[in-house]
Amino acid sequence: MPKYGHADSAEGVTCVGTSPAMRWQPSGVVVLLLALAVAGVTGRDFAAKWRPDDIYPGPGVTTVRRLSDYHPPLAGTAGDTDVYVLEGDRPGGTVLVLGGVHPDEFAGFLAAVLLVERAQVEQGRLIVIPQANASGFTHNLPGEGHPAHIEIETAGGTRRFRYGARATNPIHQWPDPDVYVQASGQQLSGSETRNLNRAFPGRPDGTLTEQIAYAVMELIRQENVDMGFDLHEASPEYPVINTIVAHPRMMDLAVLVVMDMELAGIPIRLEQSPEQLRGLSHREWGDFSGTLAALFETANPAQGRLRGKTSAQLVLEGKDEQYERAARLGRLYVPFGPDGHPVETRVGRHLATLTAFFDAFGMMNPDRAVVVSGVPTFEELARHGVGAYLQPPAR
Repeated sequence: MPKYGHADSAEGVTCVGTSPAMRWQPSGVVVLLLALAVAGVTGRDFAAKWRPDDIYPGPGVTTVRRLSDYHPPLAGTAGDTDVYVLEGDRPGGTVLVLGGVHPDEFAGFLAAVLLVERAQVEQGRLIVIPQANASGFTHNLPGEGHPAHIEIETAGGTRRFRYGARATNPIHQWPDPDVYVQASGQQLSGSETRNLNRAFPGRPDGTLTEQIAYAVMELIRQENVDMGFDLHEASPEYPVINTIVAHPRMMDLAVLVVMDMELAGIPIRLEQSPEQLRGLSHREWGDFSGTLAALFETANPAQGRLRGKTSAQLVLEGKDEQYERAARLGRLYVPFGPDGHPVETRVGRHLATLTAFFDAFGMMNPDRAVVVSGVPTFEELARHGVGAYLQPPAR
């Protein structure tokens, strides 16, 4: 008989014996240690999503408030967020800029951060909320391969920002209904209940997302905001891309802005807010307040379905061979070459469009003008990069 097995002649099967090398299995202790190691690594990354991003108010910031100042029930919740006010020496109008309504649309958030850290207001007031849906920054979509963080080099070190998810964290608002009945009565998919850009004008006693939307509306009304802007990104195959979407009352001003942008060599489209699709910032802000409202979209391949590998590099550099191929096949609504759509040009588009609106509004309403300086231009960002204009990290 073999030392470590036997032959079963009746069945014609050779059975494995009891060799120590062949019968070794990891013990429960080893498995537990491996599980703890994995949990430690993933838990550290999970916990990092709950640490607020460092945003350094520049010399132009005169006041820092909280969104709960406009709707006190938000205080102490994951929906509360910083509101930065930049006020000039001369009276004028008031402009509101939101980034982070969708926290995975990185250029909108980053453009708002640059306003906080660089802008100075000479006339009027600029109110900036970089992380409008603060809860959305506390998680991401690992199933999409999204990075947890984005790092940008500055002259004084590395800035690290969370890359969030499109919607409110389900930990903070759950469960989703089968059908979301928006405040207007429109019915949407249940998951849209956590989408801030489907929740306006909000409800004071609604879900967390609806209360965030309500607080933004209260800010607009209480501060008599003249113009309100919502900064977004979308996939290159999305029809409304590199586009201004404006409320009907904003259209005359938006036409002037489009002309200025085209003359500056920055092609941009213009769409009017659809009346049938409710809950959107540019529609509801204009319908439920006196503000002139618009939303901007830039082309980010990390948002799309045709992309190749998803990474922080894709978010920053905006280069993707699959999108280059799609452009050659005529499947996109924007040009897409080897240079892609880097974050510098996407942030530059947002800031250049805002600047054009400031200029056009001031020309038509000199007593309500909002005059802003210190904002890097499209050309400066393309030449030097976003990191050149961010504050260095605190030591």
